[in-house]
Amino acid sequence: MRHVYFATFFLAVLTVSVLGFRGTRSTRPPIELFPDMDHQAHLKPQAGSTFFDDGRADRPIPPGTVAASAPLDDDDGLYHGMDADGTPLKAFPATVTVDAKLLARGQNRFTIYCAPCHGALGDGQGITKQYGMTTTPSYFDPRRVKLTVGELFGTITNGSPKTPEGKQNMLPYADKLSVEDRWAVVAYVRALQRTQVGTLNDVTDAAQKEALLKSK
Repeated sequence: MRHVYFATFFLAVLTVSVLGFRGTRSTRPPIELFPDMDHQAHLKPQAGSTFFDDGRADRPIPPGTVAASAPLDDDDGLYHGMDADGTPLKAFPATVTVDAKLLARGQNRFTIYCAPCHGALGDGQGITKQYGMTTTPSYFDPRRVKLTVGELFGTITNGSPKTPEGKQNMLPYADKLSVEDRWAVVAYVRALQRTQVGTLNDVTDAAQKEALLKSK
């Protein structure tokens, strides 16, 4: 029995010495079983690093990485602007409602991300032209007026086609604009185009009749 009491006492002392008295305060640092996990080196964003050959702390995203918040959906129309056969959409996806709210959101995102280069009117006369960017296209160019909504969405998502030298005049904006915001920008670009190249045939019969009644 004495050995049992001794072993119990020893275990109690050992437990208290390791864990301490629960709820009591101590000025001593806690016991760290794996200190290397608690004291790892941390690099700040955009800082330098001598560990990597290019000297950057920021590392490129590995190919095939999927963001934790990325939608894992097979809706090619909504997420890629494509039909099931890989053809760019000619009309907005059924899940996208083109209304005043969407256009207002598109105008907001366009003003922030697009207007500096393409201009507030979409005519390619953005402020960047004052600083040497002379190749920004106008949305009213006949070739761009003919672009489908799917092609516009694809350009915003993936950027403009690369030149033979591998350069892009416009970089992708998928990392800056959500899928919903990209469709909002497409809707607003279409609205800008209609203000300049739209015809009476673009207006529905109901809207024409309404406008006619208001003019009387």
